[in-house]
Amino acid sequence: MKAAVIGAGLAGCEAAKQLSRAGIPTYLYEMKPKKFSPAHKSENFAELVCSNSLKAERLNSAAGLLKAEMERLSSVCVAAAKKTRVPAGGALSVDRDEFSALITENIKSDKNITVINEEVSVLPDADVTVVAAGPLASDALTGTIHALCGDGLSFYDAAAPIVSADSVDMEFAFTQSRYDRGGSDDYINCPMNKEQYEAFYEAIINAESAEMHSFDKRHDVYEGCMPIEVLASRGKDTMRFGPLKPVGLRDPRTGHRPWANLQLRRENSDGTMYNLVGFQTNLKFGEQKRVFSMFPALHNAEFLRYGVMHRNTFINSPRLLNASYSLRSDAKIFFAGQITGVEGYMESASSGIMAGLNAARFLSGKEPLVLPRTTVIGALARYISDETVTNFQPMGANFGILPPLPEKIRDKSERYTAIAERGMKDLEEYLKSLGL
Repeated sequence: MKAAVIGAGLAGCEAAKQLSRAGIPTYLYEMKPKKFSPAHKSENFAELVCSNSLKAERLNSAAGLLKAEMERLSSVCVAAAKKTRVPAGGALSVDRDEFSALITENIKSDKNITVINEEVSVLPDADVTVVAAGPLASDALTGTIHALCGDGLSFYDAAAPIVSADSVDMEFAFTQSRYDRGGSDDYINCPMNKEQYEAFYEAIINAESAEMHSFDKRHDVYEGCMPIEVLASRGKDTMRFGPLKPVGLRDPRTGHRPWANLQLRRENSDGTMYNLVGFQTNLKFGEQKRVFSMFPALHNAEFLRYGVMHRNTFINSPRLLNASYSLRSDAKIFFAGQITGVEGYMESASSGIMAGLNAARFLSGKEPLVLPRTTVIGALARYISDETVTNFQPMGANFGILPPLPEKIRDKSERYTAIAERGMKDLEEYLKSLGL
């Protein structure tokens, strides 16, 4: 009996370590140092490329709750982060080189893990396989993944922002489907009058875009989903004939059709998150917050995910994966990391923990482990496997993916503390019920 893990990023290292702890001989395949992706420079595992920050550490934040859950599950990445941390206020930031070196040593010294430095073009011969390739997977491996997933593999992430439902000010919004087709609450409409629209137009055409890496630049990414700021640059009214078209709608406050209208589409089955329809964008995150909050209904919006446009190989997980991170069509193949549609260093690492745990449980004939939906790890697993999601976009840790509290708590800090305490309590009870 043996396991294979492809990729020694954060997710792959976590998966390999969980398999090792279960006593399963594990072969970890990593193409470095023989071959590097355009973004990677170090020979070490778990290389942090874009930032040394692993986000907030306080428990009453989604990022902090995620790390607390991972620590309870013996995360190698959280342990390494705490040993290599550098001062960064309330964030858990690390010395990148020391962080990667410590994890590399941990993995290489593990007697149950054999590291194989070669590029994978076909899945290894193993009893169970975890594919933990990152968003810059090699062409050879990408071809193999494509054969497994078919048209469920995306190469470019062109995504619109997502806001929390409870942060939309319904005093300035209304629910209606265009021409009253479909359910009455399928869309939330955010109208603008002429003066508001013209101010928005001036703001968006002068907003600052994010710099793109050379490997992100690809003109055909724009063919099917032009960035809203590019569309706006083509003329003052282009947005009003595109994503902001008001036809088929009537603002109940005025009794007339709005001058311009942004539609928010439900993003998940719980209705806690809404997508800004047609607002794919490459604006800097701060600019998105500033400009998109100019819609009266979004003046106090909480952005759960900002829009992005970059290379990001990921699969259509809601169609392909179970909440255990196993492939629906082949239970012995698991996916982990950003390729599943989780977004962020620690989110990727957490998916590796779950894929490793469940791969080990599969080999032992045990039921898969799916954490309570009140935990961030459990909520992410359900989000990426939610078959009701039709416009799948990668997602990071946020409280919007968790079920709301039964009681209303107005103070945001108190509300988030209650959510975090609920999550940790439910996690502990669930794990103890399984003897873990």
